[in-house]
Amino acid sequence: MMALERQNSTAAHWSQQQYERFFAPAGPSATEGIAFVAEVEPEGGRSPSVFAFLVAHRIDTEWELQNLVVSVGSRRKGVATRLVQEMIAAVRAQQGTVILLEVRQSNQAARDLYRELGFEETGLRKSYYSNPSENAIICRLTL
Repeated sequence: MMALERQNSTAAHWSQQQYERFFAPAGPSATEGIAFVAEVEPEGGRSPSVFAFLVAHRIDTEWELQNLVVSVGSRRKGVATRLVQEMIAAVRAQQGTVILLEVRQSNQAARDLYRELGFEETGLRKSYYSNPSENAIICRLTL
């Protein structure tokens, strides 16, 4: 997942420790999270190859989509749409009420995707992203 994320300049770049914390067994201070992974099953007994993923976490009835990454060769094929739809279904099944996310202001493809899935752009966070520095658009989907 980290290798795929590093190849995507618009993704949120997490450290190995952040991924380890996200996937660590639940403890008293852990928040609930979900992850969806799209992978190719290779031939010859090798390990599966991840080509897309989505991670999100829950605070009470609100969820935050934290990262969505699709490999360059798999874009524009409905993979991101499917991952977000799976997340929306999972959140609804758990009686979630809202999904929030931030997206780079320049990432028009992602903004269009979220809009098509019913998200509304509700705010702006100045200089939210680094490497490069960029504003974030806050998006909200009320369920």
